[in-house]
Amino acid sequence: MKIGIIGAGNIGGNLTRRLTTLGHDVSVANSRGPHTLTALAEETGATPVTVAEAARGAEVVVVTVPLKNVPDLPSGLFDEAAEGFAVIDTGNYYPGRDGKIEAIENGLTESRWTEQHIGHPVIKAFNGTYAEDILDKPLPAGDPDRMALPVAGDDETAKATVRDLIDALGFDTVDAGGIDESWRQQPDTPVYGLRAGTAEVTKALAEASPERPETFRA
Repeated sequence: MKIGIIGAGNIGGNLTRRLTTLGHDVSVANSRGPHTLTALAEETGATPVTVAEAARGAEVVVVTVPLKNVPDLPSGLFDEAAEGFAVIDTGNYYPGRDGKIEAIENGLTESRWTEQHIGHPVIKAFNGTYAEDILDKPLPAGDPDRMALPVAGDDETAKATVRDLIDALGFDTVDAGGIDESWRQQPDTPVYGLRAGTAEVTKALAEASPERPETFRA
């Protein structure tokens, strides 16, 4: 599968490492330009590209940049993506980093806000995952200690694609509902950062409150 990754921080870098190991054709971009990704490219075999090129031909695009940088992504970003492509949004709203985003403060989910800016539906995944777990915690399907990740999104076909990809990475998934329900996995919810299996993740999602905690308000 051809995969484009926008953002080469902890999550983006480790997804690049794992996905190339699985044999996917990965292009990776960051805000500083391809020349800053030489070491990651040499380590993984991924192709360093500009952000504008990252989605070219991609069947899956991972957007893993600080929320405040989402509006700066180039227009036409997905014009040359593969038909039926899926977008994974790993982002979280951290007011101390991102500044005050009024729409989110007023109740819009983080991923719905991201959708509005990029002009394409997203699948929310990996937002509460520790980056090191992507490398250190994969287990075969059926292992009783296998971790589960919540996955939210409105496009069921895209969601299935992402869930299959996460399964191949070595993790179970739990359907967390649509993007308007994705507050269940935002920061400071019971599932955020939870290292647990399917039953525990399902329970944590059910216990979430739609009220944004004061610790994640501007």
